[in-house]
Amino acid sequence: MTDHRRRHPRRAQGELEASVLSALREADGPATAGWVRERLDGGLAYTTVITILTRLLAKGAVTRERSGRSFVWLPASDEAGLAAHRMRRVLDAEHDREAVLASFVSGLGPDDERLLRDLLGWRPDDDAPSPAAPEAPRPARPQADPPAEPSP
Repeated sequence: MTDHRRRHPRRAQGELEASVLSALREADGPATAGWVRERLDGGLAYTTVITILTRLLAKGAVTRERSGRSFVWLPASDEAGLAAHRMRRVLDAEHDREAVLASFVSGLGPDDERLLRDLLGWRPDDDAPSPAAPEAPRPARPQADPPAEPSP
């Protein structure tokens, strides 16, 4: 038996969510799931769009309001807000927040480091060290005393 259904290539993680958010931002106001589905290419099922919207709702990326027997949806954040939310979720899942943040910041390029400094309100004349400054070298471990020389 041959499967005649058209197969879609696997999408990148978050691609459908980004597409749904983009469609919602294009709306003149609250939009129904059916309206969003019409705007998306790829022939998604209505239930798939509802699933994506519900996941975005759980992430705080969209809001919904009752409209008759269904809901209308509004974006609560833009793509940057959604990416920031994902970054916070990853950070929250880690045991050692300080180590994760230090590793992230130390891996920033000069332009991103400068941007982060600006966003945090850090200025070069501040007493605080640079957020991405490498740690000061640690003192060497003390060596064990050399073995005593035998006495004559």
